[in-house]
Amino acid sequence: MPMTARLSVLSAWLLSICLTSHLPAQEETPRNAAPVGGASPSAPAVSTTPPLSASITPIPAPVPAQLSDVLFKNLKARAIGPAVMGGRVSDIALDPRNPFVFYVGLGHGGIFKTGDNGVSFDPIFDKQPMLSIGTIAIAPSDSEIIWVGTGEANDRNSSGWGDGVYRSTDAGENWQNVGLKNSRAIARIVVDPKKPEVAYVAAVGHLWADGGERGLFKTTDAGKTWKLILQAPAPHNARTGCGDVIIDPTNPEILYAALYARQRTPWSFSSGPAATDGEDVGGIFKSTNGGASWKKLSGGLPSQTGRIGLTISATNPKIVMAVVQSYEGGSGQVTDLRSKSGGVFRSEDGGEKWARASAMDPRPFYFSQIRIDPANDQRVYLLGFALFVSDDGGKNFREDLSEKIHPDCHAFVIQPGTAPPPKPPKPEDKSKPPKPPVCQRLLLGTDGGIYRSFAAGKGWDHLNRIPAGEFYRITLDDSKPYYRIAGGLQDNENWVGPSGVPSKEGIRNSDWIALAGGDGFYVLFDPVDHDMFYAESQGGEVHRINLRNGELRRLRPEPPEGAPRYRFHWNSPLIMSRHKPGVIYLGGNCIFKLTDRAEKYALISPDLTRNDPTRTNATGSGAENYGVVFSLAESPKRAGLLWAGTDDGRLWVTENEGGKWIELTNNLPEPARGAWVVRIEPSSHDVNAAYVVTNSYRAGDDRPMILHTVDLGKTWQSVVGDLPANDPVEVVREDPVNPKLLYAGTHFGLFASFDQGAHWVRIGDVPSVRVDDIQIHPRTSDLVIGTHGRSIAILDDSVPLRELTPEIAAKPAHLFTVRSVTGAYLQPGFVDANGKGIYRGQNPAEGALFTVWVKEFTGDEIKIAVTKSGGQPVANLKAPGAPGLTRMNWDLRPTKDVSIEYGGDDPKRLLPAGDYNAELTFGALKVKQSFHVDLAEGITPR
Repeated sequence: MPMTARLSVLSAWLLSICLTSHLPAQEETPRNAAPVGGASPSAPAVSTTPPLSASITPIPAPVPAQLSDVLFKNLKARAIGPAVMGGRVSDIALDPRNPFVFYVGLGHGGIFKTGDNGVSFDPIFDKQPMLSIGTIAIAPSDSEIIWVGTGEANDRNSSGWGDGVYRSTDAGENWQNVGLKNSRAIARIVVDPKKPEVAYVAAVGHLWADGGERGLFKTTDAGKTWKLILQAPAPHNARTGCGDVIIDPTNPEILYAALYARQRTPWSFSSGPAATDGEDVGGIFKSTNGGASWKKLSGGLPSQTGRIGLTISATNPKIVMAVVQSYEGGSGQVTDLRSKSGGVFRSEDGGEKWARASAMDPRPFYFSQIRIDPANDQRVYLLGFALFVSDDGGKNFREDLSEKIHPDCHAFVIQPGTAPPPKPPKPEDKSKPPKPPVCQRLLLGTDGGIYRSFAAGKGWDHLNRIPAGEFYRITLDDSKPYYRIAGGLQDNENWVGPSGVPSKEGIRNSDWIALAGGDGFYVLFDPVDHDMFYAESQGGEVHRINLRNGELRRLRPEPPEGAPRYRFHWNSPLIMSRHKPGVIYLGGNCIFKLTDRAEKYALISPDLTRNDPTRTNATGSGAENYGVVFSLAESPKRAGLLWAGTDDGRLWVTENEGGKWIELTNNLPEPARGAWVVRIEPSSHDVNAAYVVTNSYRAGDDRPMILHTVDLGKTWQSVVGDLPANDPVEVVREDPVNPKLLYAGTHFGLFASFDQGAHWVRIGDVPSVRVDDIQIHPRTSDLVIGTHGRSIAILDDSVPLRELTPEIAAKPAHLFTVRSVTGAYLQPGFVDANGKGIYRGQNPAEGALFTVWVKEFTGDEIKIAVTKSGGQPVANLKAPGAPGLTRMNWDLRPTKDVSIEYGGDDPKRLLPAGDYNAELTFGALKVKQSFHVDLAEGITPR
């Protein structure tokens, strides 16, 4: 949205006082001259400063302003989706007053709201600094009041974190952080049924480190103050939080809460007594006085508890149920649905006595959710890999309600009052008991998005209208007119789709093609065959997929029988050689070279990790695999120059494709030395230069870390600059033309630096979502952004960022180079007639893009006049003169002021191909750029 005049004036004032002197201003760069920022880094510097003995006073040159985030607000990335596969849903909240309104909380992507029963969704939390959501609660007495706990409470190695509790008093229009900023993850909030200012918050705490705010907290003044009312005894409170809380709907003084200890390391996960030195401090606790005092419940419950989920009957609050993880008697495999001593427990006397109804307790750290139908206390739902349902109070569960839904269920809502009235019994059935009532409307959140049922789970509608994809990696090809983007997602396979489509329908879910896999990660395009892909899933599972014939080949390297096993990470690096098309490099504990369409492999390194046997033997899904190469990169300047970094903190380089590896670990400065090497970016400008990203949030250190070398790793300098202090970096990219322009994707957004890392600003108007990958398209210069929670976005034509040198920033205004364009007509499709319930990714703007820089607010408009090469006017465009970058597009048709509405040529027809001029007028300043227009084959122009 355009900035208001008030913001513009404020920005101009800030610009006027935040000045830094970099380089003197220069004349306008001729159209065919290389931009200042693209000069060779080896070019000698020319001093413009007079000697100290000079007798004249130099005339001060215009100085560039310190760039700020607000200057880039109008340069917006377009969201292209996809939404077809959804993303991990952490919670769902249904408006008790209007059931057509509900809220969807995402593990990484914020909150989406629907006001039309799921036909369409809008993001309502994007202005907040963190988008990982743990729970959403609507005040029962006032549905305008919404409480949100940030920080996903599921214990995955990829779970995000938050900064406390937020509260809205206008149904999500505005939010206020009301405290518990060090809680990191919040599992549940319950609100007093009659007092919306009274709430209880179950804070699980930091997943990776001790301490912080953990336990059950209470506020009686809408979050102004908080009281810790339940916690584990010291010192075990450092790892023990509150995993769930429920409130008696008829007596708000009665509460049940579960304490739960957990901790992750990069190579392990522990919970329950294993996380508290063998002490059994978890369990279920009850209060009858609003949390003033608590009693630990035990009658029939197991000991040695881990994660516990709670639920209470709405019709008979004496009935309380729990799904209880217990280590008593040992554990089973990750796929086991039943516990040796835990399971589903039921109490019918308010928690005094418990009976083990079932041994069912699937993968507790990831699920542990149970619900009772508000119309029927015998109808019980248990969430796990599938949705399980019981009609006998939890004794027996069946799986027949899981048809056509994504596995891994995390959130579940039952709408009260949707049980149909009983049918009159037939004469022959009068002696039979009536069927118990069952609520029909259900909402289910999974790793694959949100589903709804109006038949008590017998049929599900996938509401795949929320672009919540959790991409790990993306790759681009050079298809025309629209290039393709491929990538892999958390628990949602690998996919490929277009950057645009020749239709007004926009980029729909049906434009994306699934490429198989479990969790998806790296995807490579075959350099010769348009229909062939190489994709990777967890544990180094490399697949070759042929879209023409459907063949899928599993090609992970395997050692000979009897040899040591190869180790692969959950997300193993897989890269295509830039110098030897068809050669693929794969990272495990060693580096593998794959050839012959990945049918053959050769080892080109020894084990590059520390190979600590105490840290490489975790069991489970493979998410804790450790002691592997996590980052692998090839120099774009020299064949055979490879860089490799490991999760256990080692950094290597080889200049001869693995003939000899040189370790650089000890050259890294603290705190990067020994830290997880997340990404390596060899320079496109200097063969000896590279950037390395490390992070240590898995060790409790959230600081961002980016290092730069210009001597092949002998020495390193930090280029983290002024990135936010507690925002770990996941990726850094160097612009291929301007070596001073860097991009960084962090856990909380997208940043750019125009001075090689000294100063960073947010760009693209991307929300504070985790950015896991960034690619720059070599032909179009588009910046493609792979997010872990909001799918993919594209910032079209990054050339203006490339050309935004200090000299340009010091000018009152500037029109950047205009990219050549090929005109075509978009097919109308059926977009105006098939409703709103379809996700449509945004196409690129039609025609030519004009990007204008304005240094400060002057009250002048931005005006652009477009003419043919001979000077004939064809279009005039205007925009507010807001400080910063403003983007406008021209659709290659004459504007109304230079065409005749009646009697002239068809105004919808495109202008002819050829050279055009665009002239910016801003006050008295004029800047001209030339550009070329082509037309798609067969088009007859005006």
